[in-house]
Amino acid sequence: MSGARAVNEQSPRLLANRRSPELATSSLQGVLAVPIGATEQHGPHLPLSTDTDVAVALCLALAAARDDVIVAPALPYGSSGEHAGFPGTISIGQAALEHLVVELVRSATDSFPHVVLVSAHGGNAEPLERAVERLRAESRDVVLHLPSWPGHPHAGRPETSMLLALTPERVDMTLAAPGNVGSLEELWPKLRSGGVASVSANGILGDPTGANAPEGADLLESLATSLISAVDRWRTGVPA
Repeated sequence: MSGARAVNEQSPRLLANRRSPELATSSLQGVLAVPIGATEQHGPHLPLSTDTDVAVALCLALAAARDDVIVAPALPYGSSGEHAGFPGTISIGQAALEHLVVELVRSATDSFPHVVLVSAHGGNAEPLERAVERLRAESRDVVLHLPSWPGHPHAGRPETSMLLALTPERVDMTLAAPGNVGSLEELWPKLRSGGVASVSANGILGDPTGANAPEGADLLESLATSLISAVDRWRTGVPA
């Protein structure tokens, strides 16, 4: 995804690289993009940061496409209780995530009048939706973007392909194996009651074995285009 790579680690488009006085005027009309992910198992072949990596990549693509966007440091913890029992998973739960994001956006809007939250972990959706509803009731200009793709909902072919496109050295395809390939609708009752471990011994929902970098790059490009279009509509006042 060439747009994401155009915003590199030294770029002034990253909030962490800026100095406070520089933002005294430049942020007055700016959009702060906040990547929100998770630290949770993604099978034996993907890193724990997978959701965070995808969220960051999409925010970088947004910043490459729009001159008014600055990317905040990622929030790498989310509501991941459904992955409990797998080593390395760290969850802060729904209530803590909702409270954290409310306070984060309240503070951020002192400098940035517009905030877009980009979350690449499905388990974050409910608390983030509640946080945004509360913030909008306070007249804060904040929107939530939840990228999604069909099929293979967790650590399957789409996520594996995206990580192969982003950081292939962090993917071990020799460990990639099919997990539970049932539909999310079929698995949902057990997932809600027992988490991922109750339906998949290896933590995978889907089959990552056919994943490849070109497919991942195409998917990232499509997800980035959707995000950019959503932000364009929001900032121009066009209804979604």
